[in-house]
Amino acid sequence: MADTTIEPAAQTGLSSRTSAAPPETSPRQGARHEHRWWVLAVLALSQLMVVLDATIVNIALPTAQEALNFGADQRQWVVTAYSLAFGGLLLLGGRLSDLFGRKITYIVGLAGFAAASAFGGAAQSFGELVTARAVQGAFGALLAPAALSLLSTTFTDGRERARAFGVFGAVAGSGGAVGLLLGGVLTEYWSWRWCLFVNLFFALVAMIGAFTFFGRQGPTGTRPKLDLPGTVIVSLGLVGVVYGFSSAETDGWGDARTIVALVAGVVLLVAFVILESRVAHPLLPLRVVLDRQRGGSYLTVALTGAALFGVFLFLAYYLQALRGYTPLQTGLGFLPMPVTIALTSTLIAPNLLPRVGPKPMIVGGALLGGVGLLLLSRIGLDTSYATTIPPALVVLGLGMGLVFGAAFNTATAGIDPRDAGVGSAMVNTSQQIGGSIGTAVLSTLAADTVSRYLQGHGTSGSAQQLAQLNGYHTVFHTSAGVFFAIAVMAVFVLRWGRPAAAAHAPAGQASAAPTMAH
Repeated sequence: MADTTIEPAAQTGLSSRTSAAPPETSPRQGARHEHRWWVLAVLALSQLMVVLDATIVNIALPTAQEALNFGADQRQWVVTAYSLAFGGLLLLGGRLSDLFGRKITYIVGLAGFAAASAFGGAAQSFGELVTARAVQGAFGALLAPAALSLLSTTFTDGRERARAFGVFGAVAGSGGAVGLLLGGVLTEYWSWRWCLFVNLFFALVAMIGAFTFFGRQGPTGTRPKLDLPGTVIVSLGLVGVVYGFSSAETDGWGDARTIVALVAGVVLLVAFVILESRVAHPLLPLRVVLDRQRGGSYLTVALTGAALFGVFLFLAYYLQALRGYTPLQTGLGFLPMPVTIALTSTLIAPNLLPRVGPKPMIVGGALLGGVGLLLLSRIGLDTSYATTIPPALVVLGLGMGLVFGAAFNTATAGIDPRDAGVGSAMVNTSQQIGGSIGTAVLSTLAADTVSRYLQGHGTSGSAQQLAQLNGYHTVFHTSAGVFFAIAVMAVFVLRWGRPAAAAHAPAGQASAAPTMAH
């Protein structure tokens, strides 16, 4: 059985390791502490790069398909290759950052992501493009959890931590919409290839910032062994689940590949949980997810991802397919939401979280998210953009700013320093798996709605448009229901009170975590 004697320390934020190396205070610790806001800027930039890459390529796909001459039935693999590698390797990436140091893992992930982006931008065939996207996802799985755990170990003061996670949550919540906007600009005025080449600029700035502002790697103490069986099992399980839901979106729930992938993925994940309760050095210590606050936060992020990805996908369909918007106009049409998320996450959430704790914020934010989607369901074939979409996106953005500002902070607060990387990876894994499930389920619901409408109203041009519109309404109503379910879940699962202590002791008593970025 896994050792659970450190759980009290995990809840209070102090490490109980007796085998760790003696604490050391670097001479540059004060300087690093002074640069913590620059550290936040660097981490937020790299997080934006990873998040927007899930949507920026969507806008460019039709142009890339024409340039590289691949079929519409192959197009999904440009997106799926990224999500499979990213979702399947996140827990491994998080544990590697715990084992080898968060800074070095972050830099390796950043460099690899940039190199894969350059290869993808220069791709001359479909195979090269898909390979590049898979490698992007693999290095993103190193980069994303390392960035979040660096943020968690950098900010320990309650109010500063709330503000830092507000900024990070704003990036995570609005990055998809920013990707649509940036993808529209690059595709319309330059080339689809720049949707990948643009990552070189993000990565270069982040790399310079990492070497300039991140502290030296501190003592690591005793490193636990890597759980190789657990790594293989969970990676295959996550790939099976992500692939299964991606296959369901395109081939249907009854397709043999869909069924086999989902069943195999679920069986492997169950086996992984059983294994982790028995091994001495688990890849994902169960204490990380069994804490009510963290577990509730992971569930919040997963369900929010499921509902929010539907907004990005189907609102983009509506604007382009039914209203005739260009890619750039579509990206601009989303702008009210990321702006509102950014303002809420950075101005409102940081002031609320230290005072009221995460529970009221997640409940209130989820309710606002549901209301925003109900407002969005008022769209019609000839409704005014100004009176329907911006008000809905503003209300939705208010809700998401509260949810992400609270959930990302709570998911990493009070966690043992040894588990900071894998705990952060669970946040990204939750969002990725939630998004995959949500996209597949919502796509199926939309398709079923369209099919039923056409059966009763014929297949004329106007009937097909109305059928699509009804499908979008179904998606938005369902997503609203998911947000209301998040509010109910938060009421019963999350505890009242302020966030837990930060992930490690204050300066001067720093635990022997692999990397500190004070």
